[in-house]
Amino acid sequence: MQNGSRGAGPAPPVVAVINPNSSASVTASIARSLERFGGPRFVCHTIAESPATIVTDRHVAEAGARVTELAGRLDAPAAVIIACFSDPGLAATRARLSCPVIGVQHAAVLTALGLAERFGIVALSPAPMERHRRMLAGLGVLDRLAEEVPLSGVSAHDAGHRADLYPELLAAGRRIVAAGGGAVVLGCAGFGPRRAVLEADLGVPVIDPVLAAVPV
Repeated sequence: MQNGSRGAGPAPPVVAVINPNSSASVTASIARSLERFGGPRFVCHTIAESPATIVTDRHVAEAGARVTELAGRLDAPAAVIIACFSDPGLAATRARLSCPVIGVQHAAVLTALGLAERFGIVALSPAPMERHRRMLAGLGVLDRLAEEVPLSGVSAHDAGHRADLYPELLAAGRRIVAAGGGAVVLGCAGFGPRRAVLEADLGVPVIDPVLAAVPV
């Protein structure tokens, strides 16, 4: 055996992480956040044909079809994470693949329910809030939502990278805590770089939806 392969164990399972938007910077942030996990090997994908931020129901439908098509071309992943808070293509991708397919919205909400009696969501804008409420109602947990607070309308990239937006994010988190939320769910995969500092400032668990979706 050559090239250092003597005695090597089996390759770690590949978990495919699909960013349904076209922001390469958001995908890079997701990849950095996953470096802390020493188990599965994560391979992150960006869908260049999508908009930079998934906002409307049309965006979700179109991105969902692209997610399912991309997932179907992957080489036997151990699992697939759909890294967008609207979980585009979740049902169709689950129907197409035999491996676990995890939507970050579902994962984040279920994590919040395990940490607090009531929780809140910070959204990028008012636009997706009705879609989020439909999902919560479908799960039967809408009554445990303390409040969803929208930001003024920011991109997935800016949510985690523009320092001048942090006061708005902090104010949204404080509003959720004041409404009785014992945990705060970040309603976009792009928020990840802000999770730790926001949690320290709020004093309650703050959930990065991508980290919540990591299979254990």
